[in-house]
Amino acid sequence: MTSSLRDLKVYTTYPHSCSYLEDREATTLFVDPRQEVDQALYSNLSVLGFRRSGNHLYRPHCNGCDACIPARIPVADFSPNRTQRRAQSRNSDLEVEMTDDIRDQAAFELYRRYIDQRHSDGDMYPPDREQYLSFLDNAWECTRYFRFYEEGKLTAISVVDELLDGLSAIYTFFDPDAEKRSLGRFAILWQIEKARELDLEYLYLGYWIKDCRKMAYKSEYRPLEIYVNGRWTTLLGPPDNILCSPDTDGCDQRCLR
Repeated sequence: MTSSLRDLKVYTTYPHSCSYLEDREATTLFVDPRQEVDQALYSNLSVLGFRRSGNHLYRPHCNGCDACIPARIPVADFSPNRTQRRAQSRNSDLEVEMTDDIRDQAAFELYRRYIDQRHSDGDMYPPDREQYLSFLDNAWECTRYFRFYEEGKLTAISVVDELLDGLSAIYTFFDPDAEKRSLGRFAILWQIEKARELDLEYLYLGYWIKDCRKMAYKSEYRPLEIYVNGRWTTLLGPPDNILCSPDTDGCDQRCLR
């Protein structure tokens, strides 16, 4: 196992259409897929802003754009606001079960309905089983699947990776007909409590993107730490300025006011 991050090989993709912002091109930095990965290496890369998709570790590496910002919640300091407390109350009847995989038909059918009705404009549409498993299958023996049931009916599934210092919220999908439950919000709140229960410091949320509706919601959870210029710092208010490049010295941090 490679223990030093300096020994890792990384590759960049060719520019391609951005999945989050219209009229933007994206470039992605990938860890060599031949690299042997364990929980320790995965955790170290997460601290540096990397994210998992299937068995690939990546982070955005776009020319002239810093819109995708790694975000995490320090769970010990989190306190839910009124809206979040309502979501907790609405879902207090749900029962939770942890399972080893999501290869069964009931799980895939829930995913299919979720993508069909909530994300038919995204790159995961149309959903198919091969794509589903390559995206969400157990990675490096640290993936946990939490199933939420309403009176015996499968209502939501959260795919969560356990890191050395926190949980990483990989993906949650749920019954699109249960909109009033705010299941997406509740799943994050539940994972915060789970991280506390496991005596872990953080819940990693992936990338926060201010100008993308599907990703901007992450700033609802406070305190929120974001990874800017090679360090984690607390987001104190909604940023209204574009971040300076991580390669630029002397960032004035106006976005963190």
